[in-house]
Amino acid sequence: MALQHVVIGGGTGFIGTQIINALSRQGVRCTCISRMPGPNRMSWHDLECHGLPEDTTAVINVAGQNVLDLKQRWSEGFKQNVINSRVKTTKSLSEAIVNSKTSVFVTISGVAYYKPNETEYTEESKCEKYDFLSELCHKWEAAAQVPQGSNVRQVTIRSGVVLGKSGGMIKQIYLPFFLGVGGPIGNGNQYMPWIHIEDLVNMFLFSLKNNNVRGILNGVAPQIVTNKEFTKVFASTMGRPAFFPVPHFALNILLNKERAKIMLEGQKVVPKRVKELGFQYQYPDIKSACAEILGKNITKT
Repeated sequence: MALQHVVIGGGTGFIGTQIINALSRQGVRCTCISRMPGPNRMSWHDLECHGLPEDTTAVINVAGQNVLDLKQRWSEGFKQNVINSRVKTTKSLSEAIVNSKTSVFVTISGVAYYKPNETEYTEESKCEKYDFLSELCHKWEAAAQVPQGSNVRQVTIRSGVVLGKSGGMIKQIYLPFFLGVGGPIGNGNQYMPWIHIEDLVNMFLFSLKNNNVRGILNGVAPQIVTNKEFTKVFASTMGRPAFFPVPHFALNILLNKERAKIMLEGQKVVPKRVKELGFQYQYPDIKSACAEILGKNITKT
């Protein structure tokens, strides 16, 4: 489809910024929905009062409060903020789309939809709600549903851990690893579904442009790794040791047990539909992803 004007909820965050940069390089006009004023921006209040700009051709929502923000105590109030920042924004956009000329709506969700165990999950796998984060994913995805009878094509990308230089997990762990005090989280045996930021951004663009793409996509790399395997590759690529595991009890104290589960448990998720649809990964394995992030000249495999 011809992309002329894309409206992006959460466009000032780690993922949203990269999506806007990629679209802008292709000559696509972007409007960011944000709480902060600025050029090529509109507020969530503007959206509620006036709807989407008349010439909007596609909408993306990647808005969401950072669940692992250590400055925020894990309280009922913070949990409600986490829900509102994802569910309410997505619902506002799905309602606004009905009265617009938008043809495609691409939203993000998370692999927390799937229950951590030894099951290999594809996009067809169904899971019941089992904790706060899985319930959040169910509500998030339900909020994205445009009313029946609409011609809007919908895609939901269930993202894994997003790896990139400028944000997310790497920004949090870089210094400890650089100082030689990094290590696996807990015993490190938990699966760590992951994706390089460039591949995630390209998956959003792929979803926007291809009319045959709809429904759920697992936004993860094809290589399944554990946290211990990631730690080993990341540390060796950096040229640092990784002998200092982060114990369960320390994370439970620091983050709260409910939030610590994000890092201590993981799902075995594969991008079955993504590959069937012909999406091409730039960084399909953890070695090439870490090499790019750390600026090392290692040939992609």
